[in-house]
Amino acid sequence: MAELLSEGLFLPVVVIAGAAFAVPRLLAFVLPEGVVPLMMNALLSTLVLFALSAAVFALLYLWQGVPLAQLADAGLWASVGFFGRLGLMAAIIWAPIMILSVAGLPRKWVKETW
Repeated sequence: MAELLSEGLFLPVVVIAGAAFAVPRLLAFVLPEGVVPLMMNALLSTLVLFALSAAVFALLYLWQGVPLAQLADAGLWASVGFFGRLGLMAAIIWAPIMILSVAGLPRKWVKETW
C-alpha cells in the first residue's frame, strides 16, 4: 500500500480530484449568486486548481527525495515552467470535475434564478 501512495499516481489524482470538487464550492461561499459571478467562479477555480496541481507535483518531487537545490539548478523560471506544464497536463483530471462542480452551483441559489 505504501508503494501505491508514494510512487504511484493514486495520491495525486485523489488530491487533485478532491480539490477540483471543493474549490468551486468554497468560492461559492465568497462570491454572490448570479451568472457573472458563476463565470468568475469558474475562472478563479481554474487558476487556483492550476496552481494547486503544479504545487502538488512540486511537493511530490520533494517527497521522492529530489533536493530543492537540484530543482532550482535550472533556474526559477525553468522550474516554474516545468511544474506549470505538469499542472496544465493535470487539467485532464481536474477540469471535468471542476466543470461539473461549477455547473451544480445554481441548484443551491436562493436569491437568483438561472
